Order: sequence, then structure tokens, then C-alpha cells
Amino acid sequence: MTHAPADLLFTGGPILTMDSARTWASSLAVRGGRIIAVGHDEVKDLADPHTEVVDLRGRLLLPGFQDAHIHAVMGGVELGQCDLSDTTDPREYVRRVRAYAEANPGKEWITGSGWSMESFPGGVPTRDLLDAAVPDRPVYLTNRDHHGAWVNSRALELAGITERTPDPADGRIERDPGGVPAGTLQEGAMALVGALVPEPTAEDRLAGLLRAQELLHSLGVTAWQDALPAGSDGYPDPSDAYLAAARDGLLTATVVGALWWARGRGAEQIPELLERRERLTRGRLRCGTVKIMQDGVAENFTAAMTSPYLDVCGCATGNSGISFIDPEALKEYVTALDALDFQVHFHALGDRAVREALDAVRAARTANGWRDTRPHLAHLQVVHPDDLPRFRALGAAANIQPLWAAHEPQMDELTIPFLGPERAARQYPFGDLVRAGAVLAAGSDWPVSSPDPLHGVHVAVNRVAPGEDAEPFLPGQALDLVTALTAYTAGSAHVNHLDDTGSLRPGNRADLVVLDRDPFAGPAGAIAGTRVALTYAGGTRVYTAPGA
Repeated sequence: MTHAPADLLFTGGPILTMDSARTWASSLAVRGGRIIAVGHDEVKDLADPHTEVVDLRGRLLLPGFQDAHIHAVMGGVELGQCDLSDTTDPREYVRRVRAYAEANPGKEWITGSGWSMESFPGGVPTRDLLDAAVPDRPVYLTNRDHHGAWVNSRALELAGITERTPDPADGRIERDPGGVPAGTLQEGAMALVGALVPEPTAEDRLAGLLRAQELLHSLGVTAWQDALPAGSDGYPDPSDAYLAAARDGLLTATVVGALWWARGRGAEQIPELLERRERLTRGRLRCGTVKIMQDGVAENFTAAMTSPYLDVCGCATGNSGISFIDPEALKEYVTALDALDFQVHFHALGDRAVREALDAVRAARTANGWRDTRPHLAHLQVVHPDDLPRFRALGAAANIQPLWAAHEPQMDELTIPFLGPERAARQYPFGDLVRAGAVLAAGSDWPVSSPDPLHGVHVAVNRVAPGEDAEPFLPGQALDLVTALTAYTAGSAHVNHLDDTGSLRPGNRADLVVLDRDPFAGPAGAIAGTRVALTYAGGTRVYTAPGA
């Protein structure tokens, strides 16, 4: 152990190191932004009069949390728009939209996000509600999962969408019984209106990033992986915000940018991805990942399944969801990206999309040999049992969003009835993935759902939403607390290629979080009540809770 004095010393509480043995300690020392010692009373000898000593007072110290799937800039920008989250009352949506429009008379478009599909019959809101609130300006509001948009008549008019407008190949225009557009656009159809919405300015995006970074640090998050769409598929490009923050020393988190694969294009975009990887890797920003959206979501029947969805009567339909990229072409693209040392980050909810992504990884492994590219599949709502062992065999990580694995109206009313009992019983199989030897990483998909890792941990352990007294959702898939915390620390650090983070050992970066208690000392049902007291990034304190 080094004998040079420490800048920081943590002592007086439990320390879960997240090393390979999941070792516990009681003291940790930091110098120059790096951990120099982890142990017990002997570490205290590294303190001198200039050392800042943090008394844990029985609180748990962990590696900083990492979010392996988040849209931080998008979430930060949306915090400044019309916010429809935290309610499911359609009347409240209309009130907020009207109030936002009245408070912003100069805005050409009324934009925002956060409405829930469960608020409307069949998950489909109609234009007339928005017309009553804002009749004279276009309105474009994405739902909480960002796979659908609610628009008013003025927005449809500006986009030229009528009963004669065909559905795009990768989406659907919801229509009334007469075929007239109802006011909801699913998946690729969102771009028909979304392409007209003025993009946030560079200043808006930077402000959104800094707003998001402050929030995430308050939740103990010190690193994340964010998608960088480059304006593709109707999503704005946040890369300028990250570059500006990295250049000006404003980026205190470490960020992995997942460069967007434009699903309407093919291999000809790979040279552009290479150029973006080089240009966008700077300081705390690194961009060696490509994100591929392989399917949609189950609630609007666009998640790609191996068998058809059911209708309201429980009979099979002719719809098994959408594979956004042809599976054979996917193999070709992933193999080419892997050969260039790109990590591939798949959006894969349905069991067919999961299988197609794993088949693509297998093709890359066969063609290129085993490369340390660490592919990962996000969401994994339905996984066929035959595919569970393939994660370990192919070295593909399972990137889970634990908050979704709970009974709530969107699950119980818009998903389970249309999957059928056998497939519904295979949802979010976290426990099966662990038992099959998969590496688990974790993310929030914020602003789709809460960015709070401790709420995600609560659901992963309890399979019940925070604050709810409900029947656990498929409790056989629950994780123990150590495994759930590992997914948010060491597991996500593995996926993010941040090998000097995610565990507390000498030489690693001092990305740390101090909780306000030791959740291992209380009941599992109380995990969600745990809050963050202190957050450190590279040994620098970036968040202090009141009274901490």
C-alpha cells in the first residue's frame, strides 16, 4: 500500500467494492482523482492534516452508478418543454398543454413529452383534445417511451397527412373508423410531422445536457451511454452539446456516445460513422459505439415477435411486429462494424428482434474472430428460452431497464392481453439471464422512465414499482441486491469499456457514490427510499445532498 498521504479518506461505514469477489471494506483513500487504497483501519494511516476525511456514519459507499442506456440531452431539453409526465389524467394533459401554450405565445410549435398510453382507449389519443387546447398552432407531443407522438389537426395539416397518406414501412398512422388520421403517429410515422418541428438550438441542447448532468449526479450517476442520432429517423443530434461541454470543461461525467445507425440506409453510412467516431471522441466523451434500432415496442405492436400478437378477443392477428432492418442485412452490417472495432448497441424488445441481434453477433464472431467489442442488447422484454444461453456464449451483455418489470396499467392493459399467457410469462427474464451466465448492465432509458438507479434496483429486487403495494411481477425473475447493484456499476462499466471504473480498487478512478443509508440493513421493500448523499467524479465532489 502506498504511503503518500491521501487527498480524501472515507471511513466509518460499509464499502462494497464490486471487485470480482464483491469484497466489503470500511475505509478507502483517494489521491489525484484515483483510489490508492481500500481496506480497513490500516487505510486511515494515509491521512495527514491536509486530508479531507468523510465520515460515512454507517452509510454505504459504492462505485458511481453508470447508466448504459439513456437519452440525457433529450431528457434535459424536455425538462424545459411541456412536461406531461407524473400524471395519467387526460384532462391534466390538456390543462398543461393549454397553460404552456399561453405562457409561450411566441413559440411556433408546442412541443413536449411524457404522456402515457394507458391514459387513452387502446393507447391512442385523438387530435380533438389538442385542438381544443391549441387550435391555431401545431402541437407535437411524444409519449413517455418516445415511440409514438400525439399531434393536433394543425400539425397534420402542415405535414399534409390525410386519409390518403400511406403508412410508412416502419410505422403506422392511427386512424378513425372512416380512415381519417386520428392524431397519433407510431414509430416511423412520427417523422412525418417530427421533421417539421424546429430543432432545439445549440444553446438549448447544451443547457439540456447541463440540466441532465446535474440531475444525474444527484442520483449518483457518474457515467452513461447516450444515443447520438445525427438527425436520423426523426431524432435530433445532441453531439454538439457534448463536444461543447467537453471542450469547455463542463462535462464532469464520462459519456459514451452511441452513434445512430440510420435504418433507411445501408453500409454506405459506415465511413460517416468512422468520421464521427474520430471527430466526437474528445476528453470525457468517447464514441466507439453504434446503436441499431431493430424493432419498436410491444404496446403499439411494433416489437418484433416470433409469433403474432393477439387481438382483444385473444385470437392471433396477422401482425408479429416490425424488424426495422432485414435480418440478413443486419448480419452484414454488424460484421462490418465489429471488424472496425465498433461496439454495437441493439434496441431489441421482442423475442424475434433479440434472436436477430444475437444472430448478427454470431455472424460477426464467426467472420472476425473474438474481438473485445462488447456488444449489448437493450430492453429484452421478451426473450425466447432457447436464446438465453446465447448471451454468454457470444459475449453479448444483457442491458436491462428494471423499472419496466412491474405491474402497471401499460403492462396489464396494453401488453399482457396481446402477448398471451405463455409469452407474457417470459417478460424481463433478469433471473434467467443471470442463471444462464449473461453479463447484466443496467440503464433507465430516461426520459422514457425515471433515471434514478435506486428505483431501478428496487424493482429488480422486488419486481414491484416503488411506492406500490402490488403483486410482484414474475417474482422468479427477481435479482438479489448485490446483483442488481452490480448491473448498475461493474456491469455497465464493462459495457461502457470504462475498465478503470465500476469497482473500488487501487488505481481505479474515484467515481463514487455515498448513499444516505445502508440498504442491506433494511427490508427489500424499502430500497426505493434510499437516496444519494454524495457523488464524486474523479475524486471531485459533484453533488452534495442537503444535510449530507
